[in-house]
Amino acid sequence: MSALALSPPSVESRVGALDWPTALATLDAQGSAVLPGLLSPDECRAVAGLYGQEAGFRSRVVMGRHGFGRGEYRYFAYPLPDLVAELRTAIYPRLTGLANRWNAAMGIAVRYPDDHAAFLDRCRAAGQARPTPLLLQYEAGDYNCLHQDLYGEHVFPLQVAILLSEPGADFTGGEFVLTEQRPRMQSRVEVAPLRQGDALVFAVNHRPVQGTRGTYRVNLRHGVSQVRSGHRHTLGVIFHDAL
Repeated sequence: MSALALSPPSVESRVGALDWPTALATLDAQGSAVLPGLLSPDECRAVAGLYGQEAGFRSRVVMGRHGFGRGEYRYFAYPLPDLVAELRTAIYPRLTGLANRWNAAMGIAVRYPDDHAAFLDRCRAAGQARPTPLLLQYEAGDYNCLHQDLYGEHVFPLQVAILLSEPGADFTGGEFVLTEQRPRMQSRVEVAPLRQGDALVFAVNHRPVQGTRGTYRVNLRHGVSQVRSGHRHTLGVIFHDAL
C-alpha cells in the first residue's frame, strides 16, 4: 500500500462535502476559488516529504535554468501516489460543467467528458501520455514567474494547487499570485489567501467575461512571489497530461 493511502474520510467524501455551488460561482465570477482544508497537516507533510525521494517521479526541473524563476519542481510518474490520483479523479467531474459552459461562451467547440479516465484517453490518443501532477519546492529567495501550464493540444481549462506548508511557520512571503489581462485594460492582480491544506482552483489560460458588448476572453497567468524565509511546498494537480 502507498505511503499516501488514506484513512477515512476518503478524498471522494471530502471533495463531495465541499460547498461546490459557492466555489463554482466564485470561479465563474473571479477565475479562482479556495477549497479550504482539503488536506490534513499530516497529509501535507507526507506529500511534501516525497520530494527528496528519487522513486515516483519522471523528471526534475530547476526553474533558473529555463528562465522560469528560482526554485524547482518534480513531475510525478505513473502510477501516481494514491492521494494524488484520488484528488484528480474526485475533483475533475465537479469542474466539467463549468468548463463546458466556459467553452460554449467563448465559442470553443471542445466539450469535456464527466469521467476523468475518458478525458485521459483523449489525451493519450493525441500523444499526451506523460502525467502532469507535480511537487514544487521553494527556499528563501525563490519565486515562480507568471505562466500558464499548457502541455499539448488537449487542455482542461481549470487546475488545482494545494499549499502543503504553513505560512508564517514554515515560510514567509511566497504568496500565490494570479493576473488577469482584459482587452484594452491593465492587468488585474489577485493574491490567494491560502493556509496549509487549502486548495486553490483556478483557470489555466483563459475564461469568459461578460462585458457591455457581449462575452469576451480574458487571459490568466499564475505564479509565486519571492519566498522571504523557510521552505514552501505545493502540490499541483493538472487534469490534462503532457506530450
